[in-house]
Amino acid sequence: MDKPAEMFDRDYEWSALSRFITDPQPGATLGVVSGRRRQGKTFLLDAACRAAGGFYFGATEAADAESLRRISAALTAHVRPVSPFHFANWSEAVDALLGLGSERPVPVVIDEFPYLAKANPELPSIIQEALRPLRDQRTSSRTRLLLCGSALSFMGRLLSGNAPLRGRAGLEMVVRPLDHRLAAEFWGIADPHLAMKVNAVVGGTPAYRREFARGDTPRGPEDFDDWVVRTVLNPETPLFREARYLLAEEPDLRDTALYLSVLAAVADGNATRGGMAGYLERKATDIAHPINVLEDAGLLHRDADAFRDNRPTYRIAEPLIGFYHAIMRPVWDQLERPGSASRVWQASRRRFVSNVLGPHFEQICRDWALHHADPDLLGGLPAHVGHGVVHDSKARIGHEVDVAVIGIADAGKPPLLAIGEAKWNDTMGMAHIERLRHIRSIVSQAGRYDTTNTRLICFSGAGFNDKAHAAAEADPDVRLVDLAALYSQA
Repeated sequence: MDKPAEMFDRDYEWSALSRFITDPQPGATLGVVSGRRRQGKTFLLDAACRAAGGFYFGATEAADAESLRRISAALTAHVRPVSPFHFANWSEAVDALLGLGSERPVPVVIDEFPYLAKANPELPSIIQEALRPLRDQRTSSRTRLLLCGSALSFMGRLLSGNAPLRGRAGLEMVVRPLDHRLAAEFWGIADPHLAMKVNAVVGGTPAYRREFARGDTPRGPEDFDDWVVRTVLNPETPLFREARYLLAEEPDLRDTALYLSVLAAVADGNATRGGMAGYLERKATDIAHPINVLEDAGLLHRDADAFRDNRPTYRIAEPLIGFYHAIMRPVWDQLERPGSASRVWQASRRRFVSNVLGPHFEQICRDWALHHADPDLLGGLPAHVGHGVVHDSKARIGHEVDVAVIGIADAGKPPLLAIGEAKWNDTMGMAHIERLRHIRSIVSQAGRYDTTNTRLICFSGAGFNDKAHAAAEADPDVRLVDLAALYSQA
């Protein structure tokens, strides 16, 4: 299938869909596509249906009978039969969809499938029965049925455990946000410093540029502050309330106030369960359930400590939600008053750097090390990249490590390929390198990792002084990574 010219990137997803849809083997097959809202799933699947002459149906939040009427009308308009379809139940509807692939492989997309399953919980079992291996309607069909949804908690359960559709899917694809490099290209931003700041606000969600900001991008580094004021902090734009809507759209989030407070605690720097519980003045056991629900919804991400067991930390997975809780929610009443955005932003810029931009830069450095860095620079292929705290028993203090790159264990201890420090606003020098050397020696004494070839990496958004450059030239274990390297496509 030819990918539409107007579709940015998504080469991997388009290729996976093409292979699934055009597979000539007999028998109907099932695929599941999920991803957070606004990532372009609908655009992707609708384009695939258009390219392959398939059928696309977008479900809405409606009663079961109304949804049956809607899909009957949509299929009638698509097939144009002698007499229109009037499905009495979903078994009839699914059989009719399988009938579309009687002559050739045909994609059939049911978008926002969780809406249908919420109104009729038996629907996954009905599809399971329709796709039973020896059933005539399945064996005589080459329909490629694709179920799509944005409710990550529901979609995650669709193929897990004892779910009816477990083992039935031939494709399970997650449409993720664009990474920081692709996001910069998508927003048309060539300056890495500006690109990182924009990414810390809106992340890699494609819809935020085209639909929500109406193509408004910062014209240069000097325009960033004005861009924040006229887009994200402007009550007249969709971006202004988007973070609140993202939470409200999740079907499993019932006590919205509690979930908002948990996210606010994390945005305020309380990354542990104990920290969140203290912020909310509750017991840690009381917030276990909302944390798990937010994790399942893809709004909160759990990171294991690379150096201490059972000491996980949490971070907000969607940058716009983090920006909302750190900058907008505390002064929401002021922001809703027209003309207040500029005043609020002037007073919030320092908080933006410390609570939003700094942590986001650290996470981008970890993502870069895991997905983009040359293994030769790291000393091997990473199996996991995280962060953590190294306890110094002599000094009785803990040293935070922003980036910990762990390699693949062969027979003995797993190798610690690299440890790194990430500073957005600091020009890094010898003090940072010596600190990493000291931490490496402590980790070596602890004996958990093999530190024989551990590299020391400094990540900086402000650059490095002459002594740092001299140290990197003299010691092959020292590496300096600036913004240009993080955004390099090489």
